[in-house]
Amino acid sequence: MTSEQQAVLAANQAFYRAFEKKDIEAMSAVWSLGTGSLCIHPGRKALRGWGAIRSSWEQIFKNTDYIEIEMDIVATEVSGNVAHVVLVENLLQAFGNRQIQAQSMATNIFERMGPGWYLVHHHGSPLAR
Repeated sequence: MTSEQQAVLAANQAFYRAFEKKDIEAMSAVWSLGTGSLCIHPGRKALRGWGAIRSSWEQIFKNTDYIEIEMDIVATEVSGNVAHVVLVENLLQAFGNRQIQAQSMATNIFERMGPGWYLVHHHGSPLAR
């Protein structure tokens, strides 16, 4: 594995840790804050731009008591200043008295901006059990 792939995987890890911690500031540090960023949560329409994406994460965090995510990385590729990670998200989510286990297939696209890698696209699709 190259050092660039390791850097992309570290950015990917930071995204999921921010998700688990329900930390909007950490999430803001991982995402590109531009208007071209896209996020597609499982079963939802595409959100464009950091403002809409941030609002969606705030809503998810507000409605989730606990979330745990394990990742099974399928592929990591780097080509110049763009990289992608394809993975299976194994989620355990609790809200109220309910617990849900689910799997999603996800693609995360990162762009190198200056010294770091930033998420510019997240797409999650539910996997049928």
